Amino acid sequence: MATVLIDKLLQAAVKQGASDIHIVVGQPPVFRLHGRMRKLETKVLEPDDTMALMKSIAPERCQRELQEAGGSDFGFAFGGLARFRVSIFKQRGNISMVLRQIPNSMLSFDQLGLPSKVGELCMRPRGLFLVTGPTGSGKSTTLASMINYINETVDHHIITIEDPIEFYHYHKKSTVNQREVGNDVPSFAEAIRRALRQDPDVILVGELRDLETIEAAITAAETGHVVFGTLHTNSAQGTVNRIIDVFPAAEKDRVRAMLSESIVAVISQTLLKTKDGQGRVAAHEIMLGTNAIRNLIREAKVAQMYSTIQTGNNVGMQTLDQNLTDLVRRNVISATEARAKAKIPENFPG
Repeated sequence: MATVLIDKLLQAAVKQGASDIHIVVGQPPVFRLHGRMRKLETKVLEPDDTMALMKSIAPERCQRELQEAGGSDFGFAFGGLARFRVSIFKQRGNISMVLRQIPNSMLSFDQLGLPSKVGELCMRPRGLFLVTGPTGSGKSTTLASMINYINETVDHHIITIEDPIEFYHYHKKSTVNQREVGNDVPSFAEAIRRALRQDPDVILVGELRDLETIEAAITAAETGHVVFGTLHTNSAQGTVNRIIDVFPAAEKDRVRAMLSESIVAVISQTLLKTKDGQGRVAAHEIMLGTNAIRNLIREAKVAQMYSTIQTGNNVGMQTLDQNLTDLVRRNVISATEARAKAKIPENFPG
């Protein structure tokens, strides 16, 4: 019964364009559609249902981790229709699951609302390129499109390090190796260190989550590789601060110097509901590693970064609020929606 149910659920999610499926005891499955939670009109799930659903898709390794650590993450393909990133966990002694749908097709920069300058930045021979934003803001989708752009444009060796692997990349002009943490390699930091011996041009680090990983990523970026990574921060300023704050006081100056040398760009994004309620659109803050920005990082004047981004339109920089203003002006989103995400909400009366 569980396999039938999971297939039907996944099929319905793909058909309706749900971004997530929530499976929890005590209510029917719930879809997140265009940012809103919608309960399905089916039976209320019992403990046995959620257990059977979990067992029907979770690999043995993840079922063991669920028992030992109370949770596990993995990715799996639903035929040729879509891939899902799954988080299984225990709550009140029962099994819950959240399945995030990963689109099968890669989006272009234009479809993502990114300027064409991003393509130029992806072609840099070395440096650190960060995509940041809250959970569910589409960071993985943006990174996947950047990797795909490189893959279609030049003959590079691309190594991705993810937990779990989300988008599958096939060899096009480039050769792509995708390593899954916990399956192919024990940790992000270990995978980056190994990658340096694997003749890479581009390294994608799924998440810069601890000192060891951040240090390994910055070192790789400094030694002649392009390193893409993500952080759960909401602005370029917050991103730089987060990276530096991870390190002990005695090392902060060294890290500032390394970061100022290696930073290519920080794109911070957030998803907003469109005015017609039929979908979502991303808004971006874009900071480029110009000489002015590098100096502010080196001299610990990160607070001045915002005004440098604000006045850097001529080189391709923009603040989130500038992008939100443009989306409101073009009638894509409402002023109310913009105000909820803006850095300076009073700029969006309505």
